[in-house]
Amino acid sequence: MSDDLDELERRIDLLRAQVRTAARAREAALARELRGQLRKAERAWDTLVSAPPQAAARPGEPEGRVAVPVRERVHRALTLLGVPAAGRLVVSVHDAFFAEPLRSSQLTTLRRDEERTFRRSPYARPHYVCAALTDRLTPARGLLAVSTWPQERRVVGPLSPRVDFLVATVQVAACAGGLDDPSPSARRLLARMARNVPDAGSGFGEPDPERVAVAARAELAVHLEADTRQRAELAQRAAAQLDEVACLFGAATLSDVARKGACA
Repeated sequence: MSDDLDELERRIDLLRAQVRTAARAREAALARELRGQLRKAERAWDTLVSAPPQAAARPGEPEGRVAVPVRERVHRALTLLGVPAAGRLVVSVHDAFFAEPLRSSQLTTLRRDEERTFRRSPYARPHYVCAALTDRLTPARGLLAVSTWPQERRVVGPLSPRVDFLVATVQVAACAGGLDDPSPSARRLLARMARNVPDAGSGFGEPDPERVAVAARAELAVHLEADTRQRAELAQRAAAQLDEVACLFGAATLSDVARKGACA
């Protein structure tokens, strides 16, 4: 599947360039034909990505399942959480609620690869795994986000780590509570998160997902208004000061600038 996606993405990039060239040359008929080919290629891409989880089997499962690309595994774990998250949490969530394996080592260069792809062909993909931004508008170390989220959700202020943890806890509790028989990984993840939320568990046995969610929402209500205000201010700064690449992947840090200067 990965090779097929790569080939489709190369074709989509080429067709986009050809459409722009035809439009600039005022060749309306050619541009119309190329747009039809582009739409067909994009539909094929969507079909391939959203194919039902005949995805990579765990050890012992039947062979013949098609592997889901790492970026798509990360995307769906982040979508479940709904907030920026560190790679370790992304891996834990994917292991808890999805069939395919995901290893931390597979995330090592993902954000940089996504940035290179975006720079080469902006918005050629429906979404990118990008960076959360700090109050300096630089990439937050280790925090991944989704490009289609509003900017307010992709920046982190002083209260954001706690707020995002609580939101993630609510999401994990809701997913675990919606399963008739949560996997051992899902139970462990919920228990680990519940230990960091006051009044989320009795201290004996497995935590109740509904109780965990209620406790997390109670603390979330204390911090949410201030965090929302801080994030809105950061998002306004980002929109005013950053270009489209930096809005997704962060402004260059001093170490980045120094490294590029040394290589020049």
